[in-house]
Amino acid sequence: MTTEDRALLGAAELGDADAVRAALAAGARTEARDRHRRTPLLLAALGDHVAAAEALVAAGADPDAQDDRDDSPWLVTGVTGSVRMMRALLPARPDLKLCNRFGGISLIPASERGHVDYVRALLRETDIDVDHVNRLGWTALLEAVILGDGGRAHQEIVELLITAGATPGLPDGDGVTALEHAERRGFTEIAGLLRAVR
Repeated sequence: MTTEDRALLGAAELGDADAVRAALAAGARTEARDRHRRTPLLLAALGDHVAAAEALVAAGADPDAQDDRDDSPWLVTGVTGSVRMMRALLPARPDLKLCNRFGGISLIPASERGHVDYVRALLRETDIDVDHVNRLGWTALLEAVILGDGGRAHQEIVELLITAGATPGLPDGDGVTALEHAERRGFTEIAGLLRAVR
């Protein structure tokens, strides 16, 4: 790894956009990798350093470059729930079908973690597949119910997913639907939302 590459990775991780641009101007590679195969753009996305990410995107950085855990800059936005980072990466045309190590797209961890603003923006601003099924046999809707807490954020996410066309009756790998999971967990409000669209 060159000194310039090291400088770029460090600047991206710290969110120093000026140092990112300086390292790029000195010949650093946008796709340089650290010991975990993380690129500068992935490090910027993990730290929610939007200005640094914008500088990297402008230089042609790949939003889909995956590390040794199958995380990519784009996929990480679903975990952090950063709408600003999501929007910073959209001009780089990320692959909306790219999967993480669980076989999920960015919508699924966002739904599980209760990132309402992110889910809303993602559904409005992209054509992401609301019914994508991960390796656990779960869609975003199922994950919001199974791993969510049933509170206001997860209620809103269930509503957003249904409005965006999610199939409420799609069962998990064991044949259990989101409604059945909601009833079992005592999530009255979510169960009501799901019953209304059966």
